Amino acid sequence: MNTHQQRDDALASEYVLGTIRGNARLRFEKRLREEPELAARVASWQTMLAGLDSHLRPEIPPTRVWKKIVLDLPQQKGARRLNPYLGWLVAAGLAAFTLVSNYSQRPEEFAPLVVLGDAQQHGQWVVSRSSDLRHLKLTPLKAVAVTSANSLQLWLIPAGKQPVSLGLLAANTPTQVETNNRALPAGTAIAISLEPQGGSPTGQPTGPVLFSGVL
Repeated sequence: MNTHQQRDDALASEYVLGTIRGNARLRFEKRLREEPELAARVASWQTMLAGLDSHLRPEIPPTRVWKKIVLDLPQQKGARRLNPYLGWLVAAGLAAFTLVSNYSQRPEEFAPLVVLGDAQQHGQWVVSRSSDLRHLKLTPLKAVAVTSANSLQLWLIPAGKQPVSLGLLAANTPTQVETNNRALPAGTAIAISLEPQGGSPTGQPTGPVLFSGVL
């Protein structure tokens, strides 16, 4: 990939992430309509980043915040006109409570950690880690064809050590696995191998490694 292609690839990723704005974004969108190769790069980044939604968690503002808002509002003469925004404040508070109630029932939030690629270095899986560092979630970006005679198995490979199995993966839907409090320092590899149905019979990878990435 030459310098011009690298620059376009970087611009495509920034466009998908929403960090290109103003006139620069308008110029880029004009190029998208005229350059199919650039549009393909954007589509590729959209596919790769589709599973990286981190679902920010709303929180109810403390009572002191609402009190300060009320005190800072313009004061009107007469009790009936004291606070024309009171209804809006109550509605906003109820809306915030509803949002937090819904989000509090969600599983532990995950943040992207690494993208696993195949032999051609095409991103295929997004590996995310929970905020409590106890779970990983593997999200396939593209469907993986696996016959009924095989299973996909996830391996953690610390630098200089033997692979450790973290369990089996679903081929086409996100899978959550426990890390059992294992540290994930830089240099740790994460790999997915193709194993006999039910997993490796030896406790070590026996089939080909289909996807891998290094932290």
